[in-house]
Amino acid sequence: MNIKPLADRVLIEPTAAEEVTMGGIIIPDSAKEKPLKGKVLAVGHGTKDEPMVLKEGDVVLYGKYAGTEIEVDGEKYLMMRQSDVLAIVD
Repeated sequence: MNIKPLADRVLIEPTAAEEVTMGGIIIPDSAKEKPLKGKVLAVGHGTKDEPMVLKEGDVVLYGKYAGTEIEVDGEKYLMMRQSDVLAIVD
């Protein structure tokens, strides 16, 4: 994969949603909570008004409806603006 975000955008690989079973009932993918944490895979250069603070490899928290979901080679990723990221997890 060779995706390079532009401006203040970042490419994030979401962490896998946790599979919870209740009394032997398997919850389908459509009912799982969307993960709110992920790893930054690529970053843009930032803008003149907002320098890029995030870097590749950062683990971040983001809003539930943040970003645009894209699929490359069967894998799902999120492309979002740096301002949509809520925090960096140490």
